Amino acid sequence: MKGHDVVAVIDFGGQYSHLICRRVRELGVRAELIPYREAGKLMSEDSERVRGVILSGGPASVYSENSPKVDFKALKGKPVLGICYGLQLIAHQLGGEVKKAEKREYGRASIRLLNNTPLFQGLPSEFNVWMSHSDVVTKLPEGFERVAESSNSSNAAIQSSDGMVYGVQFHPEVSHTENGKKILANFIFNICKAQPSWSMDNYAEQAVEEIRREAGSRKALCAVSGGVDSTVAAVLTKKAIGDNLTCVFVNHGLLRKNEAEEVLRIYREELKLPNLIYIDAAERFLNKLKGVKDPEEKRKVIGREFAEIFEEVNSRYGPFELLVQGTLYPDVIESGESRAGAARIKTHHNVGGMPKGIRFKLIEPLRQLYKDEVRLLAEKLGIPPEITRRHPFPGPGLAARVIGEVTGKKLRICREASHIVEEELKKAGLYDKVWQAFAVVGDDKATGVKGDERSYGYIVTIRVVESEDGMTANWVKLPNELLEKIANRITNEVEEATWVTYAITHKPPSTIEPQ
Repeated sequence: MKGHDVVAVIDFGGQYSHLICRRVRELGVRAELIPYREAGKLMSEDSERVRGVILSGGPASVYSENSPKVDFKALKGKPVLGICYGLQLIAHQLGGEVKKAEKREYGRASIRLLNNTPLFQGLPSEFNVWMSHSDVVTKLPEGFERVAESSNSSNAAIQSSDGMVYGVQFHPEVSHTENGKKILANFIFNICKAQPSWSMDNYAEQAVEEIRREAGSRKALCAVSGGVDSTVAAVLTKKAIGDNLTCVFVNHGLLRKNEAEEVLRIYREELKLPNLIYIDAAERFLNKLKGVKDPEEKRKVIGREFAEIFEEVNSRYGPFELLVQGTLYPDVIESGESRAGAARIKTHHNVGGMPKGIRFKLIEPLRQLYKDEVRLLAEKLGIPPEITRRHPFPGPGLAARVIGEVTGKKLRICREASHIVEEELKKAGLYDKVWQAFAVVGDDKATGVKGDERSYGYIVTIRVVESEDGMTANWVKLPNELLEKIANRITNEVEEATWVTYAITHKPPSTIEPQ
């Protein structure tokens, strides 16, 4: 947290906790997501830098046994804003009452301002917000007043008489809430008095300094994949330690069409990554994946094989003491390492797939960043748009998009179909407007007719989503004409693809990648 004012976001397991952090960062102030159990430790170690505290939403009820709590005394008198569960926790712990609502309030609602408050300074007397709660505050703690109400929540917003504690029943961090960003800005700047010093320019400088300090004179090995995450990590490390960095690009045979050749060209000719080693291990990975159907096991197999290759590179070109990876914050969270009350969703190739006995010390300069921040950082570093605008791609590659056993035939269908999807989106001017677009192939087959003959081939599923950080996502309603064109091309051009379907499930409840 060195050098920046910080707003601490205390995480109670809410689905929007990361979004709160991102909104604060968009305002130019560093935000850190802290599990509620570690709130006291944070304040004792970094109290001077913490300008304010935001209590996130969460799925629990404050009156339930073992519901998450926070010691308000440990917050050392910093300004506090409670959101949803955070509001209810303020009321519950400071002497008010919270009860189950007679009618759950979910979705769009209108709130009316009742009293002046710096939290709503400059806002209209009535506006729409996004609600998501089944409990309500029925009695305020002593020294608090209500400042807004909705049709189902008489205490839609509250504040303490000393102007240090605020609570809102709605979610100002989501785009559906009108004036949400202004509400957060009022809290951060007018109430917390934080200074906006967070930017990707500053982050790059600090990251290079930290890598240089951590690496010293030691040699580092960086796994690069062609994605924006690993590429940014490599460029930052190159700036920090120069030729003490060796980059290795492993072609595991699970890449997109023509990806290996294009990535190598950019790395060698444009970015000039030092000591670049290219390893074609396609046959090796496919042999290891034979007979493996479980998605979690596939990730682990791929992770172990990468680790073995790095060990071999270390023996031949090293010794290296450091391994650089482009792990992002969502990768860490989805692997279940740090989020309050979160279950492990999947093993991430950078986080959970490496053997415990691996000798390298990890350097992860992007571990606290979201994907959109990494893209901004990539542009600042002068990384070509072919990489900065490239859609996110899973570490296990197409193995995450081939359901069941990974075979050469299914890989070919998945690769060719995905290329058609991307190509048509680019022609339609939509590629840069969506988060991810790809094809999925499993073992399901369906009958088709090709060349006046019966054909029994694979079902291809198209997945196109929009998102801001990959933590949540909505499926994209593509024009029917474009869907038809994509489907026609896949069934006509991809051998043994007979049906095309379109995935229309949001995240949550689904994940973006099928595995």
